[in-house]
Amino acid sequence: MKYKYSAKEAKKINKHGIDLTVYPTNIKSANVVYVSLEKGHFQEFLDKKSWYIYYIIEGKGTFFLNGEKVEVQPTDILAIPPKTRIHYFGKMKMVLTTTPAFNPKNEEHIRFINESEASSK
Repeated sequence: MKYKYSAKEAKKINKHGIDLTVYPTNIKSANVVYVSLEKGHFQEFLDKKSWYIYYIIEGKGTFFLNGEKVEVQPTDILAIPPKTRIHYFGKMKMVLTTTPAFNPKNEEHIRFINESEASSK
């Protein structure tokens, strides 16, 4: 049984302004992802089936959840239910857990966000 997963074996992805380190746990009930961003996640999206649970490690930011503005800072947790529109701005480091595990078939793109929106919000 494997218990430990390192960043060396994780998949690194850059997606719409965020850097993701996706750990290959092969657990169907959840995923764990390290998220780092300098300015924001410039895509509004939703997941049809998974909860997105963010733990803010470092930095500050603003999430927009179904259009509602939610300010976050270190040690905050956001528990976002399925079918919630999500995008966010800030300079942050976070741990994201999705449950059930992320499946790209369940992600729905809403719109791309222009970087200028970050400064106007």
